Amino acid sequence: MGELKYYNSLLKQDEGALKRALYKSMGFTDEALEKPLIAIVNTYTNATPGHYNLNQVCEQAERGILAAGGTAMTFGTIAPCDGIAEGHEGMRYILPSRDLITASVECMVRAHRFDGLVLLGSCDKIVPGLLMAAARLDIPAVFCNSGPMQPACYKGKHYDGNIVTEAVGWKKRGEIDEDEFKKIENLAEPGCGSCAMLGTANTMGCMAEALGMSLPGSAVIPAVHADRMKMAYATGQAVVELVKKGITARQIITEKSVENAITVLMGTGGSTNAIMHLQAIYKEAGLGHLDLEVFDRFSRSVPQIASVYPASPYDMVDFYEAGGVQAVMKELEAHLHGDCITANGCSVSDNLNGASGSLRNEVIRGEKEAFSATGGVAILKGNLAPLGAVVKPAAIPEQLMRVKGKARVFHSEQEACLAILDGKVAAHSMVVLRYEGPKGGPGMPEMYRPMKCLEGMGLSDTCTIITDGRFSGSNRGCFVGHISPEAYEGGVLALVEDGDEILIDVPERRLELFVSSEILETRKRSWVRPEKELADGYLKTYQRISKSAAEGAVVE
Repeated sequence: MGELKYYNSLLKQDEGALKRALYKSMGFTDEALEKPLIAIVNTYTNATPGHYNLNQVCEQAERGILAAGGTAMTFGTIAPCDGIAEGHEGMRYILPSRDLITASVECMVRAHRFDGLVLLGSCDKIVPGLLMAAARLDIPAVFCNSGPMQPACYKGKHYDGNIVTEAVGWKKRGEIDEDEFKKIENLAEPGCGSCAMLGTANTMGCMAEALGMSLPGSAVIPAVHADRMKMAYATGQAVVELVKKGITARQIITEKSVENAITVLMGTGGSTNAIMHLQAIYKEAGLGHLDLEVFDRFSRSVPQIASVYPASPYDMVDFYEAGGVQAVMKELEAHLHGDCITANGCSVSDNLNGASGSLRNEVIRGEKEAFSATGGVAILKGNLAPLGAVVKPAAIPEQLMRVKGKARVFHSEQEACLAILDGKVAAHSMVVLRYEGPKGGPGMPEMYRPMKCLEGMGLSDTCTIITDGRFSGSNRGCFVGHISPEAYEGGVLALVEDGDEILIDVPERRLELFVSSEILETRKRSWVRPEKELADGYLKTYQRISKSAAEGAVVE
């Protein structure tokens, strides 16, 4: 489909002799160096459970590359875990790490001019960072994840690891003792893999498959299944074929394929974080700015046909057994661009010809039996968020789909958590968390813990959280995030005071602050931007160069 960009161009003739010699110092032969050089970006670490099995996945991908006639070379990147970073200063580094991962892959690939890429990653920001790199580099590339973790089982019910955070509230309320709390801690994460719910990690794995950047059926194979290793082998084979055919990342990541991914996002009710990551991938593919209005349009027209924890009791293994992404795409085929090319060289329509629909109706349904007539993620606008805010209807209780309440304002996640756990937040409060956006955070940390604290304290059915920060894909309840402009940049969120009345109307896509423009103008004149004390390093740089959440929080 295209002309190969590099294909050993650095290793030809006398000019390539030094480079050949350097590779030979590590045991590569002339025969190996005459084949396509395929880099495996292996983000293995034993500090992040979603990446713990990637060395085994890497070995299989390498075998697939060799079998297909390529030569495999491996390098790594950073891969921080959101769960370990949450609740402290480390969370401010998580979103910024996405763009560092992209840049590090770019630097290595352009320095060595590899012919193709296998991208191995699984967790929240690593997956979009790798896909952004593929889009930026525009060489043949295939993504493969490590697979979801098995769920925890407690009192006959399945949970993901976030049961631990909920258990903090149970313990605080005297519902469990210290021994039971320790028992929960010990069973919460039963093995390697990305967290067992449809959080950001697994959502982005699904997005990679829907985009066509990973092989059909790959996204939700559990980490411990043999098929995970077989898929890694097939991934290695596939990238060599893409190199031979000259099919590059930007031929796969197109406006149409991104729309397919948005369709799957809406159809599954995936993580709200996927919106900013798809915006970033779209931009890196040279397609410009992906406006939030596009997501809102798809939210109104695509039904939610899958329901996975935290939106339901069913975990990622249930989703896998129900048919996974291919079953969702089969059920939503009428909404998809079937002519998009995918990582196996076939079109979406070709791949779906051999796919079945849902195998478990309680997890994935047909369009006529959808869980909701509209998508599982939505965009709200109003005077509190003129550029938009993001909400997840799939995880919101019915009684909170349209709600008014009084603001309870906090300037930090920690301050809010302490107030909630100390019983200082009343039922029906609108918890406002500000100065947590890309610049104000800085780093746009997840407001995961406040939502979990509300759950643990029995307040999640009446209280809401409104913030310019992000949320974890594991959160459930009424939460509105990504408010733009953010408070740090003087957005209306900065002017909210305790007791102000706020409306969240998800069906009508409204987010309104009931304070007159005259009063807001008076407050604006006396507003002073708060500056946080930051350690020297990357966060200061990110604060300076990051864009709004409405633009994917990309760096420029």
